[in-house]
Amino acid sequence: MSPRSIIIDTDPGQDDAVAFMLALAFPEAIDVLGITAVAGNVGLAKTSTNARKLLELVDRTDVPVFAGASAPFAVKLETAEYVHGETGLNGWIFPDPVTPLRPEFAPDFIVEAVMSRPEKSVTLVPLGPLTNIAMAIAREPRIASRVDKIVLMGGANIEGGNSTPAAEFNIWVDPHAAQRVFRSGAEIVVMSLDVTHQALIRKSWLADLAALKRKAAEAFVGLLSFYERFDEQKYGSDGGPLHDPTTIAYLLKPELFEGKFVNVEIETTPGLCFGQTVVDRWSVTGREKNATWITKIDADGFFELILEAFRRLP
Repeated sequence: MSPRSIIIDTDPGQDDAVAFMLALAFPEAIDVLGITAVAGNVGLAKTSTNARKLLELVDRTDVPVFAGASAPFAVKLETAEYVHGETGLNGWIFPDPVTPLRPEFAPDFIVEAVMSRPEKSVTLVPLGPLTNIAMAIAREPRIASRVDKIVLMGGANIEGGNSTPAAEFNIWVDPHAAQRVFRSGAEIVVMSLDVTHQALIRKSWLADLAALKRKAAEAFVGLLSFYERFDEQKYGSDGGPLHDPTTIAYLLKPELFEGKFVNVEIETTPGLCFGQTVVDRWSVTGREKNATWITKIDADGFFELILEAFRRLP
């Protein structure tokens, strides 16, 4: 069976970085066609730089990186240096990347990649605000039905928000883009805080990662030790949630997850609920179902999969 072709849309971010590693470590299962950067955790100049730093860390400069949207559709950009640090990848000192960005605008690359390949042969994996994906759909609405699926990290229901009481960061940063994506007709799988808060980075797991004594593993012990301190302080938990790699793990081992097909709407009216993912779990509205909302994860299996990825990396 040939590997699944994916495009990672991202705002790295330490947890985005783990998703990169997970995707790159299993070339027999996943072919990364390209990485598209979007403003989110930090500004676009940093996210597009961080993507190239991560690829160079594991000698994968063959994967092209494209810069995309520098701001949301209709609101001021909000960033999250308070979580990820000033660079977005605090916790490890990377050399400046030498690989150039590709000149194409990220949404244009997404459209070209999807439209030039057979129908249902490309999966989109957004790890940040959905601005690039929404722009691509606006440019060429047919990509919504041509992609195999969109597997995204974003949103919250039972867990509540992490940026406001109601809204998760990725959706809250650009809810108008999210609304366009969820209404596009594409097949969507959602990794929300409801599931990622079940996947906590334990100190014992970081020790297992360090014990691998590999270049990438060493870097990620530093990155994740910095990253998890914010959520440990915020939630009083033993470890911070590892959000973004759940998307790639779902593509590699869907049996690790359980979910429900539901209607999801995005609240774009200013106020306390701005950016909320409104999840109709029990079909009380009668609205058409448009997303598989993941509710459970086998956390032990998930973290073992990530360890296996780092065993394969330089």
